[in-house]
Formats: sequence, C-alpha cells, structure tokens
Amino acid sequence: MKRVIATVLILALSPTLQADSKAEALFDTKCMACHSKMRPTDMSKVVAPALMGVMRHVKMKYPNKSDAVAFMKDYIFNPTKEKSICTPQKIERFGLMPSQKGIVTDEELDTILPWMFDNFPPKGFRGGQGRNR
Repeated sequence: MKRVIATVLILALSPTLQADSKAEALFDTKCMACHSKMRPTDMSKVVAPALMGVMRHVKMKYPNKSDAVAFMKDYIFNPTKEKSICTPQKIERFGLMPSQKGIVTDEELDTILPWMFDNFPPKGFRGGQGRNR
C-alpha cells in the first residue's frame, strides 16, 4: 500500500517538478548572467540585484501572482525608471535594466515568471540584513 501511495505522489508531482525544472533552466540561460538566485558572496562582481531581493520588492508591490507576472513581463520588455520597483540606490548602482526584447520571448517569460513568483524569495528571507539596500 505504501508503494502505491508513493507512486501516486510521484506521478502527481512529476509534471510540476518538470515545469519547475524547465523554468529554472530557462532562468539560468536567460536571466542568470545578471541576476543571481542566491545572495552573492562577492559584491564587486554583481551587475544586477539578486533574484531574492527583486522578488521581495515585486511581491511587496504586487502580492497577487497574476498582477506580479503581468508587471514583470511589461517591465522586462519596456523598463522605465517610473515603473521600477528598485530603490533609487539600486538604480544608481546598477542602472536601469535594459529591455530584453529579442533576448527572451513571451512564451519563455510565461514559464519563468510564475516560477520566480512561486520560489523567491525563499521563506525566512530578510532583505539586506543590515547592509545598504
């Protein structure tokens, strides 16, 4: 009986795990050149805010998943200072994110963005933790 339950659980979770794996692989290919998934240890090499902090700010302004995904898709293709959720210090340090038109597709974002919302920031994340944000 335990084997049957374990098999059912594996089969039920398999599509979700595959979708998460595809989304993470797309993020790694399309986004990670600039945005690290974890807090960087060497801040001198950071070219853009880490995903944990970005998603913390996105969720503070857009707690609803569909609103957050719509905002991110629009911003990724048409970034402006007025739309930015980054603090002025982040924009001063990193500049405005360049448009990703032609670099990432709508379909790729439809896979990546919900995964970002569902997985970041990790539980217990406290942005900045005493550092300048």
